[in-house]
Amino acid sequence: MPRSPIQDSDRDEIASFIERMWGSTKIMSCDKVYYPHELEGLIERRDSKLAGLLTWHVEGDGLEILTVNSVVPGQRIGTSLVLAAIDEARSRGCRRVWLTTTNDNLRAIGLHQRLGFRMVDVRVSAVDKAREVKPQIPEIGRDGIPIHDEIVLELKVEPYTE
Repeated sequence: MPRSPIQDSDRDEIASFIERMWGSTKIMSCDKVYYPHELEGLIERRDSKLAGLLTWHVEGDGLEILTVNSVVPGQRIGTSLVLAAIDEARSRGCRRVWLTTTNDNLRAIGLHQRLGFRMVDVRVSAVDKAREVKPQIPEIGRDGIPIHDEIVLELKVEPYTE
């Protein structure tokens, strides 16, 4: 069972994983606070260990991806989880899948654009503001890029019809 929906029995492990990966069990997206270990999503296991995690919430006609993490490089776990979330959105009748990332996260921006996501908003200084609520957000990110802004990416989808 490599990939499966998050179960209540996974919540403590996910909370620890999120704290390790994100510096806290709390994450921020578009000025809102979320606790990924309390959300819906998918986990990917390799040798019974958590190798990937994607969490989301559904609001209105959209499924917002809140976290995507993979700890096994080169296995396309993140891509597989995002594709599964898109499929989930369609099965729930959603018309869009969207996510927010930081301006330094060039890998995530590239991955999502390759999957058809489009940049629909740049929230200038949003991360600076988020640090007031979550001071664990680093000031410098990947490749020495200062982190200040949120980039919103969106994929329009057609719901499955029966």
